[in-house]
Amino acid sequence: MILQFLVGTLASVINIGLHALVTVVAVGIARSAGLRHTEWPRLHLMGVMIVTAVVLKVAHTVEILVWAATYGIVQAASADSDLLYFAFVNYTTLGYGDITPVREWRLIGPLTAMNGVLLFGWSAAILFEVLRKTLEHLGLTEAHGSSSHRS
Repeated sequence: MILQFLVGTLASVINIGLHALVTVVAVGIARSAGLRHTEWPRLHLMGVMIVTAVVLKVAHTVEILVWAATYGIVQAASADSDLLYFAFVNYTTLGYGDITPVREWRLIGPLTAMNGVLLFGWSAAILFEVLRKTLEHLGLTEAHGSSSHRS
């Protein structure tokens, strides 16, 4: 059981590092794109949000590939299993159950799901922050701390 936790922790730490890197890149790109002046602020906002979401989706796909590779290295499922599909099902907490881990690695699915839930939540926070900052810069919302009272 300890080996499962160690392997799961290592895969999670790798994915957390990848997500941190993508966060820095996505926020940097969104910040520079969001600071551009435009005649179509709403369209610009849509573009910034779409690019940010696509970058995060690519990051999640790479993170799922890390789990699939981990499953392959430790032989967590039978040899004829589709490890990428198995990793997607676990990471997204979909849990079809049509592929199950071998008995010695039965904790790998829940460890993958914990990592996926954490990183999806992190991505939601990134999207919210990019949206908030871009809206603020484009003047489509009141800046933090300003009054919106009208007489």
